Amino acid sequence: MYIVPIAWLYVAVMMAAAEATSSNGTILGALVTFVLYGVFPVTIVLYFMGTPARRRAIRARESAERQTAMQAAAQVEASTPPDTGSHPPADAVTPVGKET
Repeated sequence: MYIVPIAWLYVAVMMAAAEATSSNGTILGALVTFVLYGVFPVTIVLYFMGTPARRRAIRARESAERQTAMQAAAQVEASTPPDTGSHPPADAVTPVGKET
């Protein structure tokens, strides 16, 4: 998977070496060549290659958090006793306009 970026960095190093050793070349030019032709393109490619793995990691983390939250809610629900208040149950909606 990483053979192409490694090979491209090798090519960029060779280009930078040719720039540095040529009669018109400079070390600064070689450094710029290596960064612009080697480092930036490889970092972009590696970032895009890692996108599916990052998505899988995010989904796995969210799934684990959701699972933990569901287990915590189940424990809270199981540990609370039923309502044993002193008030009798009431109707949810009181009848309006109904005469008895």
